[in-house]
Amino acid sequence: MDPPAQTDIAQLRQTYRRGGLRRADLHPDPVEQFRCWFAQATAAELLEPNAMVLATSDGVRPSSRTVLLKAFDRRGFVFFTNYESRKAREIATVPQVSLLFPWYALERQVGILGRAERISTAESLAYFASRPLGSRLGAWVSQQSSVISSRQILEMQWEEMQRRFAAGEVPLPSSWGGIRVVPFEVEFWQGRENRLHDRFRYRNADAEGWILERLAP
Repeated sequence: MDPPAQTDIAQLRQTYRRGGLRRADLHPDPVEQFRCWFAQATAAELLEPNAMVLATSDGVRPSSRTVLLKAFDRRGFVFFTNYESRKAREIATVPQVSLLFPWYALERQVGILGRAERISTAESLAYFASRPLGSRLGAWVSQQSSVISSRQILEMQWEEMQRRFAAGEVPLPSSWGGIRVVPFEVEFWQGRENRLHDRFRYRNADAEGWILERLAP
């Protein structure tokens, strides 16, 4: 059998024609603008529109991964994790992080820079209680980011947790909870033809509030 033809990566390109973005279309508050775009992404039935790329750093090396947005309001954008995971340990060292929502089907992306902080235990508990039973048990099973010798270890721990919490009452692990990213910069990007994309950045100027600027593509 002949090997598959090699793709010329340099020739892979997409022409963006879905529409533009004008300053007059934007809400003065970036969170409200995000709410509008998020509603449109959900209505478009994108696969996991709440999936976002979280980038962190230990002060020397960066790392990134996809996490799921679970709540947002004017206080910030919330996701949940094991507090002993790599991302949580890096946030404890360098709280400045970035989020990216890559909504390819809409030819859009939203980038957020902000400061990450833990939410209250009460907020974490409220969300934890709403999770399916399997997800609650999984929070007890996985010591996220730690080295394990085999998948069998996970499966044995899973069986142990099923026995331990057979009554269905699963408490919130002390090492698990939410992190809120409080934004200080939010960028909305809309693809346009000829790579002349529309980019608008909101900057938090404290007393002056949010400053909106158009950026060159």
